[in-house]
Amino acid sequence: MMARAELTFAPRLLPSPQAAAYLGVSETTLRGLNIPRKVLGGKRLYDRLALDEYADSLTMEGLDTGVEVNTCRGKFGRRAS
Repeated sequence: MMARAELTFAPRLLPSPQAAAYLGVSETTLRGLNIPRKVLGGKRLYDRLALDEYADSLTMEGLDTGVEVNTCRGKFGRRAS
């Protein structure tokens, strides 16, 4: 019997638990993000490229984008030292 080979690369299609971990969110949050899935047999899998595309589309906090950064100091009236 041959030993099972270990993967040395990231798989392209991911089931929900791995896709959620890849994005750093819960599976419940992942399901609410409306990211399309691929169907392979009876499995519904997330394409890593679609996950990357979603992550790339998120706004960046702290850059000069005109988006106000929400900080604790601003909420509690503290000024930066």
